[in-house]
Amino acid sequence: MTIMAEKRPKPLPPLGQLERAALKYLWRAGEGDVADVHAAVAEPRGVSMNTVGSALERLHRKNLVCREKVSHAYRYTPSLSPEEFAARQLAESLGALRSLEKHGLVVSFLDLLAEADQATLDELEDFIARKRAGRES
Repeated sequence: MTIMAEKRPKPLPPLGQLERAALKYLWRAGEGDVADVHAAVAEPRGVSMNTVGSALERLHRKNLVCREKVSHAYRYTPSLSPEEFAARQLAESLGALRSLEKHGLVVSFLDLLAEADQATLDELEDFIARKRAGRES
């Protein structure tokens, strides 16, 4: 019997400012072509349409947008929602936190928590309880 490893998504690639702005525009608009993105986020910054096309191509290669050829131009749509993107960023940050655990980062975090008010500590305790309950299911 073969045991399959848990499939994890590839880490999110780093994004430049224009790529991030283009992705945010596509999340708001739902879809767009180079001209749409250029008009919304790049033209006010003095960025050329060719540069926007390159940024959208990079987002496509990074699997953050899908594209469909319509006539002579591509129309781009986000591959994941802003919530999915944020959740993956958070999960990756927590993974990094786990790897730094042996270097005392968690201890420093706990020292900061010791200074927190009771409501914050109660919230954290509830969160930990929910995470544990989810693991036991």
